[in-house]
Amino acid sequence: MQRRSFVTRALVTGATGFLGASVARALLDRGRDVRLLVRPSSDRGNIEGLDVEVHVGDLRDPAAVSAAVAGCTEVYHVAAEYSFWSERAASIYESNVRGTANVMEACLEHDVERVVYTSTVGTIGLGGTGTNGVFDERSPLAEGQLSGHYKRSKLEAEKTALAYVSQGLPLVVVNPSAPIGPWDRKPTPTGKIIVDFVRGRMPAYVDTGLNIVHVRDVAIGHVLAAERGRVGERYILGNRNMSLAEILEMLGKLTDRPAPKIRIPYPVAWLAGWVSTSIADCITHRPPAVAIEAVQMAKYKMFFSATKAVTELGLPQTDIEEAFVDALSWFSPRGYFDPEKGNTSPTGELPWQSR
Repeated sequence: MQRRSFVTRALVTGATGFLGASVARALLDRGRDVRLLVRPSSDRGNIEGLDVEVHVGDLRDPAAVSAAVAGCTEVYHVAAEYSFWSERAASIYESNVRGTANVMEACLEHDVERVVYTSTVGTIGLGGTGTNGVFDERSPLAEGQLSGHYKRSKLEAEKTALAYVSQGLPLVVVNPSAPIGPWDRKPTPTGKIIVDFVRGRMPAYVDTGLNIVHVRDVAIGHVLAAERGRVGERYILGNRNMSLAEILEMLGKLTDRPAPKIRIPYPVAWLAGWVSTSIADCITHRPPAVAIEAVQMAKYKMFFSATKAVTELGLPQTDIEEAFVDALSWFSPRGYFDPEKGNTSPTGELPWQSR
């Protein structure tokens, strides 16, 4: 089949992952000619059937990155090693920091017209009081907030990317909150909350909170950042602040399941995370059931304002119930939920489809 010819060619890194797969689709919907940089070992299920050009290579290989960037007018650097535990912590920095530097160097080398770097709200400060406990791009980092290698690596990578602005790189940074929706194959920690809830594996919860957003809105936000974002600025891509209890109540409503009523004190959760991670580090050498880094993150209510992105970029704000329905509808037919748990109604419909 002969490929269509577009004026704008966009490179996406990390497109085999949850968010990157949605960014690639958002670009195709906008008429971009899309190229993907994909690791040789990556599962390509999320990009199967897409009309894209695939370059095989590793972010840690400068030559491979340069070859992928060559000829592109836009670059969306979405790829990252997203893990709260690693047997070799240095690999997280190699992928997230050195990989980011390689992408930025290639973008400078090939005079890319616009670069969007995908950071995280984990680099947004939770210092001070915020506005009613809600924080934005101006909030200072709180002492002890960056408790693990993932967050530290993402902050270092964000600073690395922004440093290239002074060299003339037309870079915009986006900071997604907690996306939910289709293509969450791993799944992500937020997607795992949904899966664990439906499978009856969440008998209790901790007093924490997240800013939830539809992954489609985050993907569109990336494209809007390229089109309308101010160079050198950061934009939080989020929507609704919800406590974990509220998230579980919504899931209970959509799936006809009772939400857990038992709240675990933070010290108990911390001890469970410390024991589980210690066993993983010293004995099993496999990811812990409860990562201490994830527990440490739960100490804070990650509540943020996306006002800047909504005002300056036009970031969509899809109703959060729709986002949960889309996530449930994607997970269910792919076997993430146990069919023996009674996920369907007497009519054969999934509970969230009969509403």
